[in-house]
Amino acid sequence: MTTRAATPALAARASAVDASPVREILALTARPEIISFAGGLPAPELFDTEGIRAAYDHVLAEDAARALQYSVTDGDPRLRAAVAARYSARGLPTGAEDLLVTTGSQQALTLLTTALLEPGDTVLVEDPTYLAALQCFGFAGARVLPVPCDEEGIDPVALAELVERERPKLLYTIPTFQNPTGRTLPLARRQAVAEVAQRLGLWIVEDDPYGELRYEGERVPWIASLDAAADRTVLLGTFSKVMSPGMRLGHLRAPAALRRACVIVKQAADLHCSAVDQAAAARYLEVSDLDAHVGRVRAAYGERRNALLDGLPAALPQGSTWNRPDGGMFVWVRLPDGHDATALLPKAIAHEVAYVPGAPFYTGTADPAALRMSFTTHTPEEITEGLLRLGKALASTGSPATTASTTATATATQPVTRA
Repeated sequence: MTTRAATPALAARASAVDASPVREILALTARPEIISFAGGLPAPELFDTEGIRAAYDHVLAEDAARALQYSVTDGDPRLRAAVAARYSARGLPTGAEDLLVTTGSQQALTLLTTALLEPGDTVLVEDPTYLAALQCFGFAGARVLPVPCDEEGIDPVALAELVERERPKLLYTIPTFQNPTGRTLPLARRQAVAEVAQRLGLWIVEDDPYGELRYEGERVPWIASLDAAADRTVLLGTFSKVMSPGMRLGHLRAPAALRRACVIVKQAADLHCSAVDQAAAARYLEVSDLDAHVGRVRAAYGERRNALLDGLPAALPQGSTWNRPDGGMFVWVRLPDGHDATALLPKAIAHEVAYVPGAPFYTGTADPAALRMSFTTHTPEEITEGLLRLGKALASTGSPATTASTTATATATQPVTRA
């Protein structure tokens, strides 16, 4: 009888990084009867389906040989030129040669960690922060530390102290309509963060997936546009929130040496992004008015945000707090002390409504009472119904669900309290 030896073990990093709780919650809430505030997804009914279809039809009819062929790693020259023009028009002078097209901004982050980080290098993140970024840094073997934040985002004084003490390689930040909190870092703090990076030596990775989704207030300049950090800031962008997430197209704007390193990493990863998707996106930008389309999306999302905010006082227990983001996709909620958003989620799902508990987004001490609510994928009427269901679910729990520790610090929100 032949002996069958065991297969070699998985790499340690494959076992050390957990699956995304958000993706797992989305799988649980896929039933159409559930009104889900869990996923940060664009609304499919707002996609410019006709315009995108026309763009694909054109490139396949007029230039199929190029669109279906291998392409250059940097990205379709027409697409890079169009993205560069959009950046330049918004006050950040950019050339096509400054950009690398990526498979969504998520791949851009993966390329950067491969190009910049050695196992054991220190990375600083906002606390709480984007879950997939934590996964990415985990696979790189990085040591991830939280930067203290308040209702306005990163505390620059605390950041400087951390950089001086821990000597991190990079800071990862989502300064505009942050995921998960929806908060926006004010210009004065952006300047202070840039000065810390300049004075102490630090890469800044500025992720901006939501910046065009502003419903009120004035646009705040990118950190990448500030002189102090221009030579050490990588700006990540994406078409997922304004055109189509299924096209999986993002872009990375970086100083030349780092961008070239990322090109080499991408060559090893996938050679290049889909040529036909890039060609279609470039055609769409040439003949369609993306700004007008984004304006229609903003109008719809603004109404949905307002519907969520208007309904929260009646849906949440007394003593709950939440913020009012100027844009993006998320409202950050904190239930009263003694409530555990993770423990309460099954009760919500039983009432056919869902949210994302806030605890997994933390690197430091998690707040069990925090949760994230997205408002983009449902109409105002559906949001109102979802909040009625949530109110019933929370009211049916009786006494607050407790945890081993209910003394975690309050989440970084601009508090609006239900009296």
